[in-house]
Amino acid sequence: MRCCALVTIGLKKGIIDPEGLNTKKALELLGFSSVVDVGTSKVFEITVDALNKEAARVEIDKMCVKLLCNPVVNEYTVAFR
Repeated sequence: MRCCALVTIGLKKGIIDPEGLNTKKALELLGFSSVVDVGTSKVFEITVDALNKEAARVEIDKMCVKLLCNPVVNEYTVAFR
C-alpha cells in the first residue's frame, strides 16, 4: 500500500526563530501592522510503500529521527493524506 505523508518540521517552543523574526520585521516595514508573530517550518511530502499506515508511520518516524530533524531544537508532526 502506498502512503503519502506531510511531515512538518518546526522549532520547539523557546527556540529563537531568526528567519521568522526577520520576516515579521519586513512585514511590519511594509505596513502590515497587525502581524503578531511569524514562525517558520519545513514541510516534506513523503510517499512510502508499507503494509499499512501504522507501518508507514514507524518508517517515517525513523526518517525524522535519523535525518530530517534535530531533536534538540526541532519537533515534527506527521499527517497522512
